[in-house]
Amino acid sequence: QVQLVESGGGLVQAGGSLRLSCAASGRTFSSYVMGWFRQAPGKEREFVAAISKSGGNTYYTDSVKGRFTISRDNAKNTVYLQMNSLKPEDTAVYYCAADIQNYSDYVHSRRYWYDYWGQGTQVTVSS
Repeated sequence: QVQLVESGGGLVQAGGSLRLSCAASGRTFSSYVMGWFRQAPGKEREFVAAISKSGGNTYYTDSVKGRFTISRDNAKNTVYLQMNSLKPEDTAVYYCAADIQNYSDYVHSRRYWYDYWGQGTQVTVSS
């Protein structure tokens, strides 16, 4: 199994920044496509960003383009989400996810293709 441990959530004012981290267990992290999702109260879990195995390709939902950056450090088994210019509508529980059977290194937003999920970390943006 793959265990994902998230950190970095918190309370921030609109316009501020946060950096989320997700540390993965195992020695095959570099073979996983990684993603970030978020879920606001009363809404379905929503795709945010994904990154290819080597970090060379990324994919973002339109609402965060230009503000959020996904990255990874395979030597540390960690994926990051740098969030800048935060807005109140970014308030949600943020989850990281690992697609461990993505043989073609396809970055995608398909929730049901990710195999493992982190516990979630709360991000609250105040106005």
